[in-house]
Amino acid sequence: MFYEPVRRGFAEFVGAFTLTFAGAGAVLTFTKLFAAAYQQGASDTASGLGLLGIALAHGLAIAVMVSAVGHISGGHFNPAITLGFFVTRRIAASLTLVYWVAQLAGASCAALLLSWFYPKQVRNLGQLGAPALGSGVSHWQGFVIEIVLTFFLVWVVFATAADPGGTFKSIAGLAIGLTITMDVIMGGPLTGAAMNPSRAFGPELVQHHWKNWWVWFAGPAVGAIIAAVAYDELYLRMRPLPVGPPESGVIEPRPGETSVT
Repeated sequence: MFYEPVRRGFAEFVGAFTLTFAGAGAVLTFTKLFAAAYQQGASDTASGLGLLGIALAHGLAIAVMVSAVGHISGGHFNPAITLGFFVTRRIAASLTLVYWVAQLAGASCAALLLSWFYPKQVRNLGQLGAPALGSGVSHWQGFVIEIVLTFFLVWVVFATAADPGGTFKSIAGLAIGLTITMDVIMGGPLTGAAMNPSRAFGPELVQHHWKNWWVWFAGPAVGAIIAAVAYDELYLRMRPLPVGPPESGVIEPRPGETSVT
């Protein structure tokens, strides 16, 4: 159907918009709320509270949107995830381009709205929520961190959403959202933990902030390809037997025991 790419693309637009609006918006909100705390020397407490809130904002945005429209578009909202599906031949090239355009456009529109909502001082202090390397983190370290964090994300996406034996209808949104929350808590102070080129692109475009921009494009791309190809080759091309049956070589444990091979 001609309109099917448009329907799916719009779902991706809404999801990417939501992620940037909630995620980058949380960065700016906490920047505004805790600006005085930083000036008064309570930066450690403010940073801790801000990090937790920002992580939850990103994770909840994805959990909600994947649960809401995952059945329509697959709930990528991330060019790196779409790339993983493309290299494993799980999405057509034409639809891949539609998704990428929709994701980048959604993030950019969200960033435009955020730039209107927040005063210039807050926008400049928080760089409109664009990811940035932490103090003492080199661009190569940031590149590897983004690879690892994105690997976790795409691995979970494939295990819950792409795997026919996975649990897409029941926990995919929750699992993916919690993975992002976990990644942001760990990597937020180091790289911003974007794991998503569109999440970086929107604020960077509107704020004209392109310092080390390639870290948040190349890192997620490499991490996504590694995770997608690894999961596809190991578990999707040849389905493993479930744990338990004698044919699997794994003995199902009785209560209180551990499984053995």
